[in-house]
Amino acid sequence: MTTDQRRHATGGGRFLREFIRSPLRTAAVLPSSPRLAAQMVVGIPERGEPLVVELGAGTGAFTSAIQRRLRGRGRHVVIELNDRFATEIARAFPSVEVVCDDAVHLPRLLAGLGAGPVDVVVSGLPWIAYAGRPPLIESVARALSPAGVYTQFAYTWTRWAAPARRLAGGLRAAFEEVVTSTTVWRNLPPAVVHVARRPRASLAGRDVTGS
Repeated sequence: MTTDQRRHATGGGRFLREFIRSPLRTAAVLPSSPRLAAQMVVGIPERGEPLVVELGAGTGAFTSAIQRRLRGRGRHVVIELNDRFATEIARAFPSVEVVCDDAVHLPRLLAGLGAGPVDVVVSGLPWIAYAGRPPLIESVARALSPAGVYTQFAYTWTRWAAPARRLAGGLRAAFEEVVTSTTVWRNLPPAVVHVARRPRASLAGRDVTGS
């Protein structure tokens, strides 16, 4: 059994416990599969020193995939609201900068780290994270470079629910290009990945401090 397979197997119990404790703050009852994680990191360039920000790392399924893609390059920042998950990620991935806070404060958090503009944002957040003001999608778009990429997964069985449709509409409003992957069947539940590229000129590269 590989390291990722062991992490996926042991992470299931932790995800379920955290979902029971706070179902509105935990995106899933099981960790994402390696197949879904691979789709989530397609926007990370294979060369250079990219700045990658991960929102809602959970037990680290996407974190591990990002680290493999980076191969020691660039900078990887994780913003995780759940303090238990944040502690585990910091311990398992010493090279990752972990901030235990709410992603709604993304501009302030990045400013505090002296980070930005961001090349790639990978999000494992639940729908409720996008309900605040200002909309989180706009905050993400402002934090990204003009050529930035943002990936967000969605379970196929919730894609037609009102929150999912609002998220898809928000992506199209904030980005010039939004592509949705084919269904990743080897995930429980099956999911798709939204890949949004090039934040619109009115948002891209804005001062991440929000001033």
